[in-house]
Amino acid sequence: MRRRRLVLVLGLVLALALCGVSGWSYARARGDSDLAYAQSRDAALAAGRRHLARLNSLDGRDVDTGLAAWLDATTGPLRDELRGSRAESARILKEKGTTTRAEVTDAAVTELDDRSGTARLIATVRIEARPRTGGPTTDRKRFEAGLARTGGGWKLTSLTAVAVGTG
Repeated sequence: MRRRRLVLVLGLVLALALCGVSGWSYARARGDSDLAYAQSRDAALAAGRRHLARLNSLDGRDVDTGLAAWLDATTGPLRDELRGSRAESARILKEKGTTTRAEVTDAAVTELDDRSGTARLIATVRIEARPRTGGPTTDRKRFEAGLARTGGGWKLTSLTAVAVGTG
């Protein structure tokens, strides 16, 4: 009986020690600035990938919904530019009727200022276009994008096509 009690007490002491070490380790990691920076970078990258795909995708049969999604993915000067040209863009896109689907095939955060909430991203995007008449085409494009952290998460502030080198 005594031996059993000793084993139980030792087991309890070991369990409490493990809980203490685990709690200490968690508290250390939670306050780790490198971890916070990595989480911010990962969030900017995920949002940037999602928003780049959204800005290069459009259902030619539902242009207004697509343009609303473009506005939702942007902020600052890019959003202002899209909002200012929305009526003309809608007219042209409805007239053409082309549906595009984009997939970000590769992306990386090249700059991140966690304090100011800004980031830069480079990405390669594969875009499949299906015109109203004719067969589909596929194009690959490279972009550089600026992002800003907003109350609604990371959003695109700028988008620039990057020329592909020939040599």
